[in-house]
Amino acid sequence: MVVAPFPKGDGMKRILLVDDHEIVRRGLKQLLKEEYPLAQFDEAVSVPLFRAMAIKSEWDLVLLDINLPGGSGLELLTEIKRQNLKTAVLMLSSYPEEEFAVRALKLGADGYLTKASVAEEMLLAVRKVLAGGKYVSAALVEKLAIALGRPLEQLPHDTLSPRELEVLRQVALGKTIKDIATGLLISEKTVATYRSRISEKLHLSTNVELARYALQHHLVD
Repeated sequence: MVVAPFPKGDGMKRILLVDDHEIVRRGLKQLLKEEYPLAQFDEAVSVPLFRAMAIKSEWDLVLLDINLPGGSGLELLTEIKRQNLKTAVLMLSSYPEEEFAVRALKLGADGYLTKASVAEEMLLAVRKVLAGGKYVSAALVEKLAIALGRPLEQLPHDTLSPRELEVLRQVALGKTIKDIATGLLISEKTVATYRSRISEKLHLSTNVELARYALQHHLVD
C-alpha cells in the first residue's frame, strides 16, 4: 500500500503520545516525523502526567493507549473530548478491536488501531482523523455500523463506566484494593464502592469469578 505524502504546510501539528512503553513512543515519533517534519511532539507515560500537562497544553492529535499507569486511557479520552472536541484522539492499544473499539468510539475516539497494525495503516489513520474523519479498520466497519446505528445486545461489561472497567481489570490482574487505590490515586473506600458496583452489574461476587470473566472477554492480557 502506498501512502501519499502529507501536503506541504500541513506539518505544523502538536502531537501527544500517551504510552508507558518508551519503545512504542519512540517508534511512533520516528514514523510520524517522517510525514510531519515540522510537528511538535509531547510525551506522557501515565494518567497523572497527562493531566498535569493538559492544564497548560492543547494538541491537534493524541495517540492514546488504553492500559496506563494511574488509570485508563478510556477515562482520558472522555476528559480530552470534554475539554476540546477539536482534538483528534486515535486509540492505539494491544487489546483487540472487538473488545474495546466500539466502546472507545462511542466515548468520542476518532479512531482505533491495534499495536499490531502496520505502519501504512497508522499513517492513513492519522491523516484521516486530523482531517476531521473517523478511522476504523475494514474488519470493524460492519460491527461498528450495527453498534452505532441501532441498539446492540450488550455484554455485561458494556454497562461498566471507564473507571469501573479499569477497576475490574485491576482486580483480574490480582491487585488488592489497596494496590488499586494507590495506582489510581483514589481512596480504598472509593475502590470498594466501584468493586461493589461491578459485582452488581456482572452478577459475580468473588474476585476469582471476576478474573475469569475478564479473561474470557479479553479485557486483560
